[in-house]
Amino acid sequence: MITVHHLENSRSQRVLWLLEELGFAYTVKRYERDPATMLAPRELRAVHPLGKSPVIEADGQVVAETGAIVEFLTTRAGGALVPPAGSAEGARYTYFLHYAEGSAMPPLLLKLVFSRLAPGSPALLRPLVRAIANKVTGGFVDPELRRHAAYWEAELAERPFFCGEDFTAADIMMSFPLEAFFARGTGAGPRVTDWLARIHARPAYGRALERGGAYAYA
Repeated sequence: MITVHHLENSRSQRVLWLLEELGFAYTVKRYERDPATMLAPRELRAVHPLGKSPVIEADGQVVAETGAIVEFLTTRAGGALVPPAGSAEGARYTYFLHYAEGSAMPPLLLKLVFSRLAPGSPALLRPLVRAIANKVTGGFVDPELRRHAAYWEAELAERPFFCGEDFTAADIMMSFPLEAFFARGTGAGPRVTDWLARIHARPAYGRALERGGAYAYA
């Protein structure tokens, strides 16, 4: 049995979705964020030293990091949802599997962090902190996000899914950054909007929501 340590409103929703697409049996141990800090609870450190989610337990192993979990589970499923090695689709698959966390998520995380600086600052410093945060966001973070959004639109103009004609686990990896981008009203284009509608309509996506509970980005 596979156990998923699932944190609300987090990247771990993708793991539940992948498991539903692959048809694996699994159990969910759900964790709530600290309402003050929005961080994961300390209980997750008993599973993995960094105390992050997603983490899964399977066959006596603890596997962390979404990309590593995707590789572990798709290998366990005999390569399901993975294009053939050596193909153009396979090359794009490897790229987007790593791009989702390596390039797409950092500017989204920066935008979230800078949006919380001023509200969490002492009242006397708040105007200064807000000015600095707005300067960084407007001068660096937002232009970077617009660059990524244009890239997504261009890729999805070429093919219905990120790797080609077929849905793959790379689309599951790409879901969280695009959902977060869309939910924050950052100006998602028509092709990203259509892609999100199509992945959200997948039966396995709906089953994953039922297993995981409330999810702010669906």
